[in-house]
Amino acid sequence: MRQLLFLVCFFTAFTGFAQDSLLVAAPKKEEPNFAALDSLYREDQFYIGFTYNILQNRPDGFKQKKFSSGYSFGFLRDMPINKSRTWAIAVGLGYAISNLNQNLTIIENSGDYQYSLLPSDLAYDKNKLILNYAELPLEIRWRTSTPATHKFWRVYTGFKFSYLVFSKYKFRNGGDKYTVNGIDDIDRIQYGMYLATGFNTWNLNIYYGFNPIFKSASLDGNDLNVHTLNIGLMFYIL
Repeated sequence: MRQLLFLVCFFTAFTGFAQDSLLVAAPKKEEPNFAALDSLYREDQFYIGFTYNILQNRPDGFKQKKFSSGYSFGFLRDMPINKSRTWAIAVGLGYAISNLNQNLTIIENSGDYQYSLLPSDLAYDKNKLILNYAELPLEIRWRTSTPATHKFWRVYTGFKFSYLVFSKYKFRNGGDKYTVNGIDDIDRIQYGMYLATGFNTWNLNIYYGFNPIFKSASLDGNDLNVHTLNIGLMFYIL
C-alpha cells in the first residue's frame, strides 16, 4: 500500500515538472516588425505641375499678352532598375490644361477658320486659346533617395505624348463675346521632351514641344508653326 502511494505521488510530481519544462522550452511566436524600413520602396508616383507657357517661332506681330499659364497632374508608375533603387524608369498617365493669352483671333465660318492679329491699339478684356490634353509621359529617373528620407536630389527626363481632348478660343471685349469650340486646325497629337530636377519639394520643370500646335493654319499666307516651351515647377507626392 505504501509502495502504491509512493508511485502515485512520484508520477504526479514528474508530470507537473514535465509540463513546466515544456512551457518554458516552447519557442515564442515572433510578431511582425511593422516599423522596419521598406527596402522595396517606390518614389514620386503622383505629380502636380504649374508652368508659364511661351510660344516659340511666332511670326511678326504675334505677341503673347498677360500670363499664359499651364496646369498638369497625373500618376507615374515608378519602376526601380538597380538594387539601391536610385535609378528607375516610369510610365504614367496625366491631364494638362494650357491657357495661351495672345493677340491671335480665330473666326469660324461653316468649318472654315480664319486667323488674324488684333490691332495693337485695341483694348480688350480677353483673347485666349485653351487646350486640354491627355498625356502619356515616359521617363528615366535618377535620385539620391533612401528608404529613410523623402528629401533627396532628383533628375527626371523623358518624352511626353499628348492627345488633344478639347480646345476653345475665347474673346471678350466688354459685352462683346465670341467663342469657338473644337478647332479642327489644331493638331491633336503633340510630343516633346521634358526635364524635372530639384531637391525635396521644389523642382524645376521644362518642356519643349517638337511639333507645331496648328497643323493647317495660316496667317497672312504663311503657315502658323508656333510650338510651346513650358517652364515652371513640379511637385511630387508619394
